[in-house]
Amino acid sequence: MANPMRNLRDRTVLITGASSGIGRAIAERAAAEGARMALVARRKEQLDAVAERVRTLGGEAHVILCDVANRHAALACVEQAEEILGGVDVAVINAGVGRHRTLVEHDLDDAERLLRVNVLGALYFAHALAPRMLARGEGWMVFMASIAGLLPVPGEAVYSASKFALVGLAEALSIELEPSVHVLTVCPGAVRTDFVRDDELDRMPASAQSSAIEPEEVARATLDALAEGRTRVIVPGKLGVAVALRGVAPGLVRSGTARALAPILKRAKRPAE
Repeated sequence: MANPMRNLRDRTVLITGASSGIGRAIAERAAAEGARMALVARRKEQLDAVAERVRTLGGEAHVILCDVANRHAALACVEQAEEILGGVDVAVINAGVGRHRTLVEHDLDDAERLLRVNVLGALYFAHALAPRMLARGEGWMVFMASIAGLLPVPGEAVYSASKFALVGLAEALSIELEPSVHVLTVCPGAVRTDFVRDDELDRMPASAQSSAIEPEEVARATLDALAEGRTRVIVPGKLGVAVALRGVAPGLVRSGTARALAPILKRAKRPAE
């Protein structure tokens, strides 16, 4: 059941991963509509800069430092945001990390950290916010997933696994929480942010690097999808063709992906013999 969010004026918005990239872009667009926000991230200096920008654009901003992968910190963050804002209308669960690494070369501690941030971090916030939204009879949750959560990506298996888990969580919740709470799953392709380390750019196929979009495009698509009451949006939309094709011809998509990524996978390190 569609539950559109037509306008963010005077709405309360919590954004995780708000210090840069997509989170920052969403905060700026929400500010232009007059939203009241709790901005959540670990990096204080960057977060303070985003908060100042939000205020300049006409929004209200409160900074909350939080490591979303820490269960107790995440739950305390929700409590603090609820107290400051008087309740959270819209939660943009955006914080995430990524690695362009094959499984065999991925450090296990780093892989676990990635899963804690991308999956458990989202779970903590959703679990804390859902009962509150249901009690109020209204709420919106946005999960920032990835096209890698709809199309498995060799060369970043752990990241892809985390985003498949996030898509599953979000799309199940979109049914569980209806009609009071509306859930939107956002699946961007490659985005030009500092999300990916400089030394990992060569792990991306040339086509992905050349077609990468700006965070502002994801922010615009996200707020437009909320206004339309949609439950999933893929950005850019043309990637939806590959998702649909995988549903009817998975072997074709698999072989095409293998060919496109073959040079990258060949350069990847192999386990020592």
